[in-house]
Amino acid sequence: LDLKLIVGLGNPGPEHVDTRHNAGFWLVDRLAARWRGSLRPHARYHGEVGRIDVDGRELWLLKPTTYMNRSGLAIRALADYVRLQPQQVLVAHDELDLPVGAVRLKQGGGAGGHNGLKDSIAHLGDAFWRIRLGIGRPGPGHRAEVIDYVLKRAPAAEESLILGGVEAAVDAIPRVLADGAEKVMNSLHRREPAPAT
Repeated sequence: LDLKLIVGLGNPGPEHVDTRHNAGFWLVDRLAARWRGSLRPHARYHGEVGRIDVDGRELWLLKPTTYMNRSGLAIRALADYVRLQPQQVLVAHDELDLPVGAVRLKQGGGAGGHNGLKDSIAHLGDAFWRIRLGIGRPGPGHRAEVIDYVLKRAPAAEESLILGGVEAAVDAIPRVLADGAEKVMNSLHRREPAPAT
């Protein structure tokens, strides 16, 4: 897979750091840590930007600091600068419609009510790749309950499962680059959610 840019969706500010909605940020932070990259604020790209070398392949990393519903602005700015096609971009985000700790890799599709994805699609079209990090749902509640749920920190056991999913996704990146998406999809989708170790 000719990936060039991995974006994590989240909200800036210390009050959001540990919330479920920031799972995409966690993934980019872990990628930077594992491949010794550093992220720095960059006004031109409306976010924190870094680069890592994964088995000889250079990847850009981006955490938009625009707030979730304007994420596409940041992605578009960097994608235009690096001259990327949407299919060279991978966006990591929290996913209500997956069990806590599950991970899915897919290309294209709708936003499923996710404001960060909605704005990304508005700026890039829908052909980019996604890593969906399962955070589960609060039950059949109202919209207000869902908003409250994603903007809260998960209980310790759930947070550990989400972090386990993040680690599995980080582990998968070199395989995606080397073997393509199909094989990795199959192994990620068969994986049972497990706590972070």
